Amino acid sequence: MRQSAEGQRVACLGVGVIGASWATNFALEGCEVALYDISQDSVDRAMEHVRHDLDFLVTQEILFPDTADRCFARLHPTTDLAEALKDVRLIQESGPEHYEAKHKILEQVDRYAPPDAIFASSTSGLLITEIARGTRYPERCVGAHPYNPPHLIPLVELTRGEQTSEECLQWAYQFYQSLHKEPIILQKECLGFISNRLQLALSREGADLIMRGVCTVEDIDKAVTYGPGLRWAFLGPYLLMELASSQGGFVVADEHFRSSAQLWLKDMAKWEAYPDRWSEVAQTQIYDEMAHRPAEQGNNAAEIMEYRDRMLIELLKLHKKLHQRSR
Repeated sequence: MRQSAEGQRVACLGVGVIGASWATNFALEGCEVALYDISQDSVDRAMEHVRHDLDFLVTQEILFPDTADRCFARLHPTTDLAEALKDVRLIQESGPEHYEAKHKILEQVDRYAPPDAIFASSTSGLLITEIARGTRYPERCVGAHPYNPPHLIPLVELTRGEQTSEECLQWAYQFYQSLHKEPIILQKECLGFISNRLQLALSREGADLIMRGVCTVEDIDKAVTYGPGLRWAFLGPYLLMELASSQGGFVVADEHFRSSAQLWLKDMAKWEAYPDRWSEVAQTQIYDEMAHRPAEQGNNAAEIMEYRDRMLIELLKLHKKLHQRSR
């Protein structure tokens, strides 16, 4: 039987930016959502975050005002973990990104959650096998890495640990599908998963070009935004390579570019740690780029985030991944 999000009880453990956005996503799809964090201030900020997300969707004509209110009413904020985990079917953990913190969370989950509740970690790239060492029920642990912001971007990367059950993995896959996500199941466990490894490779090469004086941060952002990023929004790199040759597809295109590409590869960054001054250099140039952006695209983090979300909504409409909701 296919899973449905409607009416499911879900707990979001750790409700910072990612956890709060997950809560928005779950509420939009009809889940009853517990928002848990260790401090009342964190929970209050998360509720404000979700309210802002819902109100923004109203301004973009994705939600009616009364629909947003019904979604918000599905949220149940608490600092009591036992209350948050009562009768839940899915636990979406978005806590600190290190194994010790995940293990401490799992110890508490074992104490309070139903034994059949799925534990899904939003980890950006830790191994589920290692995370699951903190629980007596490793078979119910799965990685469910979203892309920020989760309530808009469809991708969820699912990873299994050595003891994750097939039933757990398939339940999670179908559940995230019912949230209108695009889940991918990794065939092997690896650090960083797919999207973050690709993103990090691009970031490393960009940093190397900047530190070598080839270009600026703004040049890199423009190159991606107005070049490959436009195509990547609709087709992945390998399908695009298939289209690079009018005859012969990927094989012909690969043969055509290979000798030149091998020269580029020899010249590309190979370091395994960012240069000492990289953060300071990047931050200075990012501030300069932000100051000179067109006003309608935003000149501070909050304005740029709103611009990002507006553009994401337009892209999602083209992908037919977003529609006006009335429930």
